[in-house]
Amino acid sequence: MKNDTLHLAGVYTRTVMKSWFQYNVDAVLRVLAVFLREATGIVVIYFTLLKFDTLNGWNIYELLFLYSLLFLTYGIFIVFFTGLRDFGKTVRDGGFDRFILRPRGLLFQLIFSNADWFAAIGHGGLGIVLFVVSAGNVGIRWNPRTVIYYLAAVAGGILIQGAIFLFLASLNIYLLETDSLKSLLYWNMRRFAGYPISIFHKAIQFCMIYVVPFAFVNYFPAQYLLRKEDMAGYPAVYMYLTPAIGVCLYLAAYGFWRYSIRFYKSSGN
Repeated sequence: MKNDTLHLAGVYTRTVMKSWFQYNVDAVLRVLAVFLREATGIVVIYFTLLKFDTLNGWNIYELLFLYSLLFLTYGIFIVFFTGLRDFGKTVRDGGFDRFILRPRGLLFQLIFSNADWFAAIGHGGLGIVLFVVSAGNVGIRWNPRTVIYYLAAVAGGILIQGAIFLFLASLNIYLLETDSLKSLLYWNMRRFAGYPISIFHKAIQFCMIYVVPFAFVNYFPAQYLLRKEDMAGYPAVYMYLTPAIGVCLYLAAYGFWRYSIRFYKSSGN
């Protein structure tokens, strides 16, 4: 059964990749468009810091490292969770009914039936570029311990974002339309996460730590590696919690999904 599931996941993945990359030139241009769109904000920050030198003690390379975690985790995350990102449309169009009729797990089908490869390569590629540019200029001592921590933090950041999308997908079962809520809880918070949270009002910091924990996607992992002075305003243990929060939050969101799916009613056509 396990081998059959892995084989089916591979078939799904190959099929989806073929559909996304059937026109090579168009695919390259769309990936480049995503890359350049996201890089624009980085360029703005770069020129801003040429004038102000630092942002609450963070220099340009440290901010680029902070951004690299944000883009890299999203690039990997969207490969697996595109179906959840677009779940509202799937429900409203009645496409979810087809998944229910198939003899496979619903979440399995949502994860492997689609992947936004343009966003994955554009965001992930930018994350890698920012990491390469910044990692050697921020004073991090790379050794087995820091490498293991970094990989665990990336995995935790992916799970945190996956949990947010899984929770929002579950709400679609009740509300059908959650795009505004998604913009508020995910996309707007993600914009804040590109900066050290210490520069924001306490209310925003509270939301980014305890409500939509984007601070654990990149800020606290970056603090573990950089040890900036503004970390003094938060418990030191927060630097170690990203993997645990990712697992716990995802399991909680999965439990909510399993509970909510029992109340699904087709939206019709």
